[in-house]
Amino acid sequence: MHIIITDAWLAKSRAMHLSGIKLVGVGVLASVVLMLGAITTYHWVFLEGVRQGWPGFASVARLVHQDEAASQNAYMRANLDAMARKLGEMQARMVQIDSLGERVAGLAGLSPAEFKAAPGAGGALVGGRDLSMEELMAALERIDHTSGSRVDWLTVVESRLFDQKIQRTMVPTEKPVVGVQVGSAFGFRIDPITGRSALHTGLDFPAEPGTPILSAAGGVVVVQEYHPAYGNMVEVDHGNDLITRYAHASRVLVKKGDIVKRGQKIAEVGSTGRSTGPHLHFEVWVSGVPQDPQRFLAAGENLANAKTAGLGPRKP
Repeated sequence: MHIIITDAWLAKSRAMHLSGIKLVGVGVLASVVLMLGAITTYHWVFLEGVRQGWPGFASVARLVHQDEAASQNAYMRANLDAMARKLGEMQARMVQIDSLGERVAGLAGLSPAEFKAAPGAGGALVGGRDLSMEELMAALERIDHTSGSRVDWLTVVESRLFDQKIQRTMVPTEKPVVGVQVGSAFGFRIDPITGRSALHTGLDFPAEPGTPILSAAGGVVVVQEYHPAYGNMVEVDHGNDLITRYAHASRVLVKKGDIVKRGQKIAEVGSTGRSTGPHLHFEVWVSGVPQDPQRFLAAGENLANAKTAGLGPRKP
């Protein structure tokens, strides 16, 4: 393209040659300039017209503002509805937690009434309205407060259950010699050495030498010595003034001060001390008074049978 520019005053002319690339560039630049100019003019005229109150501009401004406000309200409403649905799910979960906590509290021996679940609610929906932001925030605060109190209460229940587990662990209900029947029971009997009536303060478990002797419960070894009557003897303190004694062992595997677990091997059956043959002499002492160990072992057997038969505590 050739463009000739003529100056009438100077009687001069100038020719310009535009190639295809230059022509396209000039066209694009001109279009951009025109678009920017149109946008700037529109906004200036629109804003000036609204500011000056020109006829027709105020109604257009109201329409634009209403559209923006409607869009914002729709966005806020959608978010509030989503939060309200989540709030409903949280409330349903809280009801489940209340019910679970009530059952667990009963298992822990605590009063379930202190963990009473909120009363049920429901029925057909008649009418209804959307929640406001203030109502939604208030409901969230209530759930936050309720969940905090439930956490505190469940912590108490957990502590109680843990204490009960420890107490069960420390009670001598584990049979000290597995697969062996009691040979001599607790109580008065004819002494096998003197032939006279005497109090037998424990249970005898006849077994082959070297048979494992197990701790009937968890505790601390407080005595490990050789006694003229009991032979190689071990005493385990289980707390609460409860002690178990294991006598006539051929070999002892623990020493004073050791911490032992329920069912841990602590010695082996023998015939040391005042004994007529290999066996374990097992005693249970409470506050310095010998008790019938069979009562403790029977409680352990009953619990094991109940669990085997599926009669133990149900899982919540």
